[in-house]
Amino acid sequence: MRIAVVGATGRIGAKLTENLLAKGHSVKALSRGGPGLDALVAKGAEPFLGSFDTGAGELGRFFEDADAAFLMVKTIWDGDLHGHYPAVALRFFDALRDSPVKLAVSLTGMGSELSGNTGHFQGFHILDQILNRLRDINLVHLQGGWFMEDLSRWSDAIAQHDRIGWTLDPNVRAPWVAIRDIADIAAKEFDTPSDQRRSVKQLGIDYTMAEITEIIGRALGREVDYRFVDTSDREVETVFRERFGTLDRWVYDKNTAAALNDGRVKFRDDRPALSTTMEEFIQKTLRPLIENARKDGVKPETFLTWCSQR
Repeated sequence: MRIAVVGATGRIGAKLTENLLAKGHSVKALSRGGPGLDALVAKGAEPFLGSFDTGAGELGRFFEDADAAFLMVKTIWDGDLHGHYPAVALRFFDALRDSPVKLAVSLTGMGSELSGNTGHFQGFHILDQILNRLRDINLVHLQGGWFMEDLSRWSDAIAQHDRIGWTLDPNVRAPWVAIRDIADIAAKEFDTPSDQRRSVKQLGIDYTMAEITEIIGRALGREVDYRFVDTSDREVETVFRERFGTLDRWVYDKNTAAALNDGRVKFRDDRPALSTTMEEFIQKTLRPLIENARKDGVKPETFLTWCSQR
C-alpha cells in the first residue's frame, strides 16, 4: 500500500513512518525538511516538502498518487487556538476530495464527538466533522488521550517540589497513551484496513492524577503528591494572566478542564489494548528527566511549577 503520512518527522509521524516502511509499505513523507526527513528518506521514504499546518507547499499534489493517508494536526499553543484546527481540516478536505485515497486514519482527540465550549477538545470535533464530509473515503478516527510524554512538563516541578499541580480534579480518571502506541495502532489500521465508512478507536489507559503521582513516587523512592488547582480561584486566574498567558488562553484551558472535570469528556471501556503502562513509561522515560532536572538546578518559573508550589 502507498501511504501519505502528514507530519512524518514529528513525534508520532516519524515512528509511524518507520513502522510502515518496516512492514513493506511505500511511504510518502510530508515535512518541512531537515535532518529528520533526511533520516526517513535514507530508510526508504519518499520526501514531499510542505505543511498542512501552515499551508506551505503544493498540498493539492500530496495525495494524488496515494492509496491511503495518515492525518494529524499540530497544536499551536501560542497561536490561533480556535481557528487552527478548522483551517487545517479544510486543507485536508480540499487535498483529499479528488484524490485516489480510499482509507484515511486521522489522529484526533478525546471528546471529539462533543460540540460546544470544550476548550482543547473543540478543535478535534471540528476536525472530525469536516473530514466526515469526504464521501468516498473510509475514515478511522483515532481518539488519543493525553500523551504520557507530556508529563515531562512537570519534570521541574517534581524535581523542585515533589509535587504536580494541575487543574484536573483528583477524582477524575483520564486516559493516557504513549506516542509509540499511537504509532503502532495507526500502522495496524493500514495492515488490516476496515471496510467501515466511519469508525472510532479510543486510545488510552485511565489514571487519576493521584495514581500517577504515586507511581512517580515509587519510581523515585520518595513521596510525590498531587495538588488540585481550582480554575474558579481568582488568584490563580490573575497570576496566570499577569505572568504566564493571555485571557484567551486562560478561557481555553479553563473550558478544557471543565469538560473533563464535569464528566462530559470520558472514554468508553471497549478500547484496544496498549503496550505501554504508566509504570513502564515513568520508570524508563520520566524518571531520568526528573533526575536531570534536579541536577540542572532551579529553572525559570512556569505556570506549572507555580501551581506545584502554592
